[in-house]
Amino acid sequence: MEEGNEAFDNEIRLGQGIGDLKFGITMEDVEELMGEPEEVEESDEEDEFEHKAWNYWDTGFSFYFDKEDDYRLSCIETANPNVTLWGEKIFEMDMNKVQDLFKAKGITSVEKETMENDVVCLSYDKEMIDLYFEEGKLLAVNFGVHMDDNLEVKWPA
Repeated sequence: MEEGNEAFDNEIRLGQGIGDLKFGITMEDVEELMGEPEEVEESDEEDEFEHKAWNYWDTGFSFYFDKEDDYRLSCIETANPNVTLWGEKIFEMDMNKVQDLFKAKGITSVEKETMENDVVCLSYDKEMIDLYFEEGKLLAVNFGVHMDDNLEVKWPA
């Protein structure tokens, strides 16, 4: 999936995944769709959850597989500028416009946290999406599979 590959569907579907990369697919399925990862990271002993991260730096994607979910795809992080959410190219929007986009979809429960290096994170917990901004410009988006009220994973159908 090259950045200019128009065949790849870059639409984030909250709780579902992106394009053909649906939450719940296996590592083998991801490799079939994306090719071999450029880097594989494994969790440290002090990490709360044992996981693996597959990084595809050229296309701006990282895929996360948690051991407790049988290493199925549970989270995606991206800095790919072609990604869309509700049909909008969110990497072309400033923080206020992104917040307005969520409000237009009736999503108003957001936590805003300033992190180190003045990076601001907008967290929409119920939707399982975090958006990271620096000086108002979107740096990265991290989104995952949805959970129910008992913190049970709700895999997409």
